[in-house]
Amino acid sequence: MTPTAPPKTQNYTGPLLIIGALFFVFGFVTWVNSVLIAFFKQAFNLSTVGSNLVAFAFFISYTLMAIPSSALLKRTGFKNGMSMGLLVMAVGTIVFVPAAKAVSYPLFLVGLFLIGIGLTVLQTASNPYATILGPRESAAQRISFMGVANKLAGIFSQFIFGGLLLTGGNALAGAASLEKVVTPYIILTGVLVVLAILIRYSNLPEVSEEQDDAPAELTMRTSIWQFPSLVLGVLALFCYVGAEVIAGDTIINYGKAMGFSNDEAKYFTTYTLYGLLGGYILGIIAIPKYISQQMALRVGAILALILTTAAILTDGFTSILCVALLGFAISPMWPAVWPLALNRLGKFTKLGSALLIMGISGGALLPLLHGYLTDAVSPKMAYALLLPLFGYILYYAVSGHKKTNW
Repeated sequence: MTPTAPPKTQNYTGPLLIIGALFFVFGFVTWVNSVLIAFFKQAFNLSTVGSNLVAFAFFISYTLMAIPSSALLKRTGFKNGMSMGLLVMAVGTIVFVPAAKAVSYPLFLVGLFLIGIGLTVLQTASNPYATILGPRESAAQRISFMGVANKLAGIFSQFIFGGLLLTGGNALAGAASLEKVVTPYIILTGVLVVLAILIRYSNLPEVSEEQDDAPAELTMRTSIWQFPSLVLGVLALFCYVGAEVIAGDTIINYGKAMGFSNDEAKYFTTYTLYGLLGGYILGIIAIPKYISQQMALRVGAILALILTTAAILTDGFTSILCVALLGFAISPMWPAVWPLALNRLGKFTKLGSALLIMGISGGALLPLLHGYLTDAVSPKMAYALLLPLFGYILYYAVSGHKKTNW
């Protein structure tokens, strides 16, 4: 029997704190990829495209596993499913140990893929939780709270792993440098296993992310593809995640290409994360009291277009700072697209959530295209790829989310 949502009067603080802790885990293991991209490029002497396979291996799992994850959660329930997801992540992190011993880049990519599979299960469950546990009009505000936890964890990951893997790394390559990942990933494995046990025995309630607020003309629809606002929202999320990964994960290598040393460039991703963090905090304060989810998405897309243009037209640290400030510009995008795309789907909400998770594959494919442009054209002009991405997101913010018919 499908579980039902808890009553509107229920206190959601406890469950949301648990979901916030999971978002912290998402942030930590996701944003360390920016350090790994620079680290592996150096350790294995990779091309930019080759090093960006870190993001590809990690994010492509969202495309492959989103719908299976939804089916798994239907069988196990959200709580047990999230516990299983954490254990799969633990398998992925422990794979880093034999990968380091064997000096095997492909084995590292296998570990990243497994981490991504576990995260897919967690994301499939936790994002609907954040949307449903409270009034829909303030969903972007709650997701912004989750974003704060996510980005704080990302900042911690940069300081911890940037310090461990990139400090003095200019002189190290191969097995000598790969030994650096062993101890931190053993510790991370232990943390994930403990979290899996805690989630399994927590008081997190089972909720259904399905809605009953769809109007009659929408409840008669027979296919998920009959909801343009969702389909266009999946593409918007694809563009957003690709842009976020490009802005955050490529900025270290961009800094090095601009002449900055390892020790200077290793924390550049934290600048992007600070921007994201500031944007999320502003969203918590302003949405929906002063600005709607739709307007925040619109303003963010316009600002992102301006900053991308400025990054291309300027040089040195100014250009790097423009890339980093994209974090602030894009901060309303994830919190706003989710509730706009899932709005009034009725019985299709669960499948809609899975399709949105598949949109995260933008983080796998678009950085590879950016890496190709970096090698074939120039590190700076590769950021021109962001212009059509933000242009489409602006379209979705202005009119795409309103479409109810094709």
